[in-house]
Amino acid sequence: MNVADSQRVGSALEKLGYSFTGTLEDADVIVLNTCVVRQSAEDKAYGRLSSIKPLKTRNPALVVNLMGCLVGIRDNEQLRARFPYVDVFSPPSDPGPLVSFLTQADVRQLEVAETGNRFALMDGDLLNTLPATAFGAGNSTFILPEHERGRLIAAHVPVVLGCSHACTFCIIPSRRGGERSRPAELILTEARALVAQGVKEITLLGQIVDRYGKDQPEGPNLATLLRMLHQVEGLERIRFLTSHPNYFGEDIMDAVAELPRVMPHIEIPVQAGDDEVLKNMRRGYTQADYREIVKKIRARLPQGSIATDIIVGFPGESEAQFMETYHLMADLRLDVAHLARYSTRPGTVAERRFPDDVPEEEKMRRFRLLEVLQENIVAEINRGYLGKKVEVLFEDKIKNRWRGRSPTNKLIFTETEQDLRGKVVPVTVTWTGPWSMQARI
Repeated sequence: MNVADSQRVGSALEKLGYSFTGTLEDADVIVLNTCVVRQSAEDKAYGRLSSIKPLKTRNPALVVNLMGCLVGIRDNEQLRARFPYVDVFSPPSDPGPLVSFLTQADVRQLEVAETGNRFALMDGDLLNTLPATAFGAGNSTFILPEHERGRLIAAHVPVVLGCSHACTFCIIPSRRGGERSRPAELILTEARALVAQGVKEITLLGQIVDRYGKDQPEGPNLATLLRMLHQVEGLERIRFLTSHPNYFGEDIMDAVAELPRVMPHIEIPVQAGDDEVLKNMRRGYTQADYREIVKKIRARLPQGSIATDIIVGFPGESEAQFMETYHLMADLRLDVAHLARYSTRPGTVAERRFPDDVPEEEKMRRFRLLEVLQENIVAEINRGYLGKKVEVLFEDKIKNRWRGRSPTNKLIFTETEQDLRGKVVPVTVTWTGPWSMQARI
């Protein structure tokens, strides 16, 4: 979602006459887009902010924009006092404050148009050349920057902004606001525009993507939206994330099973394997419920893959409760497990109700146990692809090898002199590891 928000800002700046630079020292505008879902991400954001201060001191005309979840949806006076050298504070998904600041006078607009100033986007702790697409309420023009036009193969399309579920550990609802579904016609317009500029695959984004349309009773739900997008000419592949066990219905499974362009890869977090921990997290399901959902997915999508998220060391999690998670992972043998150690987030229910009583070294021990388990599971799953033919959409070339993904989201490399960018090519898998595979055409 942060990448998508950065794309929005990049597009807005290019419309003002700015161009992207990968060098901070060359920038006239610096945008630091922040994540605070874990303490480590927040710490990196503060570190990056500190590193910008000398640039601002040497060049007072430099415009510094702090954006994202560190700012949140409410005016943050503490941040303004702590970082007086920041010119603009922008909430998530909203380039409006920066655009307003840069265009507050006609003279300023003229100068931007004539000089072609440059901006730098800093996403988390990495400085990247990010693709730029505009989206948002009332905005249906999506123009990629020149260096990405015709080269960007896979793009993100947010369909649900914010979240209203409010798990006890999660800071997202307070920082990104309540759940809002984007109108289907805007999403379709964006998808068509991206395809016209060379994009072959889109991933629909939502904190709980399955809840798309729940706040718009007259509009389509996610399953219907997938069917609508399937009709977009030139769009090769459609993905979506993140799902939730409470809302991932059979209508979505049917859409994935019946639509060839919708990829059979489901991201559906479990977070923990113990029922008491799940209750304290306010997830709304039990371990048995999750097992049943995985069983249904595999029955309806036998060639599909499943990814999950897991938090270790949630307050009060005992060794026995952690082992419930371990055994769940060992039993279900999912394709991907995104692992995280619990960190207290300010303003959450967990911060108020549950002391963070699992020591950091114990969190790390549990993290490593799951990491090793999952690596072995994925290595064995991937070995099943050896010698098999797979349809791969290739995105780019890295160190003389083309990189792409299978329908089940497996990372696959191949060596060839052919130009494979944006092409779906059948390949035969010749080597497998836990994190990637190699193949020949």
